[in-house]
Amino acid sequence: MARTYRKSRRAEAQDETRARIVQATMELHVEQGVATTSFPEVAARAGVGAATVYRHFPTMDLLVEACGTHFWQLIDPPTAERAVTAFAGLESRAERLGRLVDELDSFYARAQAPLWSAVRDQDRVAPLARFLAEVGDGVGALVAEALRTERESEPARIASALLDFTVWRSLSGSGIDPSQRKAILLAIVEAALGQEGDRQET
Repeated sequence: MARTYRKSRRAEAQDETRARIVQATMELHVEQGVATTSFPEVAARAGVGAATVYRHFPTMDLLVEACGTHFWQLIDPPTAERAVTAFAGLESRAERLGRLVDELDSFYARAQAPLWSAVRDQDRVAPLARFLAEVGDGVGALVAEALRTERESEPARIASALLDFTVWRSLSGSGIDPSQRKAILLAIVEAALGQEGDRQET
């Protein structure tokens, strides 16, 4: 019985150490970027030895993937499974586009730090490209559902490009308030799509 208790306590301590390492890494990724974060920096931030970090995460890719999993839970990105319910009860294209902009604006606002870290270093750190591809799948599904079209259709590709995170981030950095930001994004998408969506519905 005592042995089981000791093993349980040891497992708990290992879990706590692992969580500290992941948290420290996430903080460094946001502060200085993913590609430039090193094992010694993670160890110092987490308050453990470098050997401890290596024991939990033998490679940097494994550590990045663990951070990605945690970030995924925190940012709660759009998914194909939830895309249908996001527009429940909305029939007109104007209503659906408004909801689309609201959904993406809210997502980008809560996810901007990890998303920007991933965008900056995706060409240098393989797991980041996979992370962004999964995010892109969810955003693409949301756009397609809003337009009631296929993901590869021209309207969906246009809307996805104009509502991309980097476009949102540029607008956010301009100093405008969130309501203006959403109004501009909505106006841009409506102007770019023209009457295409309405013609498809009739």
